[in-house]
Amino acid sequence: MICFPTCKINLGLRITNKRADGFHALETVFFPISIKDALEIIIEPDTNAAPISFTSSGLAINGDPSDNLCFKAYGLLKKDYPTIPNIKMHLHKTIPMGAGLGGGSADGAFTLVALNQLFNLQLSVDKLMQYALTLGSDCPFFVYDHPCHATGRGEILNKQVCDLSAYKIALIHPGIHVSTAWAFGQLNPHKKSNSIATIVQQDIHTWKDELINDFEAPIFKAHPLLASLKEYLYQEGAIYASMSGSGSSLFGIFPKDKTIVAPSFAPSIRIDTI
Repeated sequence: MICFPTCKINLGLRITNKRADGFHALETVFFPISIKDALEIIIEPDTNAAPISFTSSGLAINGDPSDNLCFKAYGLLKKDYPTIPNIKMHLHKTIPMGAGLGGGSADGAFTLVALNQLFNLQLSVDKLMQYALTLGSDCPFFVYDHPCHATGRGEILNKQVCDLSAYKIALIHPGIHVSTAWAFGQLNPHKKSNSIATIVQQDIHTWKDELINDFEAPIFKAHPLLASLKEYLYQEGAIYASMSGSGSSLFGIFPKDKTIVAPSFAPSIRIDTI
């Protein structure tokens, strides 16, 4: 079985409070975009082999394979369904890591969905989302893989009507690693009157002034290049531009006929258009 995990951008991101369990409560709209990894899973015929063999290609994945969310997703299901067969799994990585795009979370969630289909476990969407939340706060979104208004840790999801098909999205990967733990530590929770879900329903030309990612202020201060790249997107004609998640990727929403090239002050950065 082969599947193609997508990634996401955040349309607005607000930290609303610090929870008693240590997590931060947030509000955002997750929007899936079509930059994809490729994941292949086959059944291992050798019953004496290790339960899972995991390999990867494409972008280098640091760390022990057992820490990968694909590996962990199989372990969650194997624990509750010990009779499922041993597998071989190969992940071709295209989505940049540590970039605020949720690529690792997507890989884990898509693994759960694929294994459910491959082994005919008949798990409901709600049950898959419970497993996904065990892997990470934004993993449940990728079980839906549809624009969603998210609250709680990011796991309370309501489908959001948000159609950007009339526009082109340019995604910039600066190659700067931002520590998620450090980024959360820079923020003071707050609430505003207008919900992000409400703002996203407004004319897109209002988003520039109203649709804010709370992480931008401290991260742009620490990494001025990111602020310059956002300004560049607006100079090139973006209707709306923002950082995704806790960074460091940025995106701009443009008219369909716009061509976007790397800025002269950072010519080597990767730009994907969708």
